[in-house]
Amino acid sequence: MRIVVALGGNALLTAALLAEDLKADFLLILTDVPCVYERYGTPDQRPLSDVTPTDLRQGGFPDGSMGPKTEAAARFVERTGGLAAIEALEAAYEIVHRGSGTLVRPDLTVG
Repeated sequence: MRIVVALGGNALLTAALLAEDLKADFLLILTDVPCVYERYGTPDQRPLSDVTPTDLRQGGFPDGSMGPKTEAAARFVERTGGLAAIEALEAAYEIVHRGSGTLVRPDLTVG
């Protein structure tokens, strides 16, 4: 399995393109929170653990925060059919081996 690891910042879309060019199976985006949260910072925030690119794009994540991470993950999964994950740095091993954090899978096709 080929895994590309990216840390937050402005280079996330570049990391997603690099992972695609390297024919990676998995893009791991490391951040400072344990997963992506819907409605982050509100009383009704909810962790997202298993999502599709469509789910992420409907989430309205801010550009200065989780937006670039979710967009990079969504693009990688859409373009490659691989998996992406967004997780806290200290839990990188767990997401690859046990599925913690937010796992982004391809959209299901009906037909």
